[in-house]
Amino acid sequence: MKKVIVSGASGFIGSYLVRELLAHNIQVYGIGTDIAKLESMNFGENFIPVTADFRVYDSLDRQIKAKDIDAFYHMAWEGGFTSALKDYSLQFQNAKAACDALCSAVKIGCKKFVFAGTVNEIEINQFINNERFIPRNTCIYASVKVAADMISKTMAWQNNINYCSALIPLPYGAGNNSRQLINIVIKNCYEGKPSRLIEGNNQYDIVHISDIARALFLIGESGRSMASYYIGHRKLRTFKEIVCNIRDVINKDAELRFGEYEDSLNMDYSYTDLEALYRDTGFECTADFTQTIQAQAEYLKSIKF
Repeated sequence: MKKVIVSGASGFIGSYLVRELLAHNIQVYGIGTDIAKLESMNFGENFIPVTADFRVYDSLDRQIKAKDIDAFYHMAWEGGFTSALKDYSLQFQNAKAACDALCSAVKIGCKKFVFAGTVNEIEINQFINNERFIPRNTCIYASVKVAADMISKTMAWQNNINYCSALIPLPYGAGNNSRQLINIVIKNCYEGKPSRLIEGNNQYDIVHISDIARALFLIGESGRSMASYYIGHRKLRTFKEIVCNIRDVINKDAELRFGEYEDSLNMDYSYTDLEALYRDTGFECTADFTQTIQAQAEYLKSIKF
């Protein structure tokens, strides 16, 4: 790839993706709502900032006049890692923006569109015809991601543009200061406070942001059209194993109270192909768990999380 577009370029995942692409000497047109924020990130000469909000995502071709764009990475999604996950009105706006971005990608003449999905889509597909399904707030967000993916994929097929989607599990790394569970566990461990948890025998995955950015690059570079790729480990651990490993890295004496909450999710990963990304691109998660968890703890301390 030589030229790409990245929406949500100043976001957590988007900004790491931009730096990964720039490291491969790829010119990046980065879309964001705040030009000052984009410029403050010091991405360098090969980065061209584009200011646009969702209202004009269907006309990005008026702002981006470049030819021979290899890929459009759609990373922008409002309300991530917050209580807005259950805001159906906002989530519907996100879905429309994704479809509008696909329309602009077609007008610009992009060769490929890469949609940033979520691992929670597996849950929706797993329980779509299951009467015993107990929905969570996250299901609103995940359902809209499924809808946006399917509509965009259909539009891509109709307009002869290559299309890939990525199922992204829980990402961690410097820059993610959300109140997500893993950050709370890390904070509790270094402060010596107990963590109240589910039983935790379900399969689970967390992935360092550097691995996610590299995987997204590879999907744009060599992912098969119409493929959906799980970005994560090929061999999964349980939630309990991961949390115990986090505890052991930070403070072996920290108390983990498993079983204080009912397990509300037992995601069946057989609903996705854990091997597809490795087969098609050679991707493997390589970030060192101990080092990256230690780094995340230091980051959270530095911002007084």
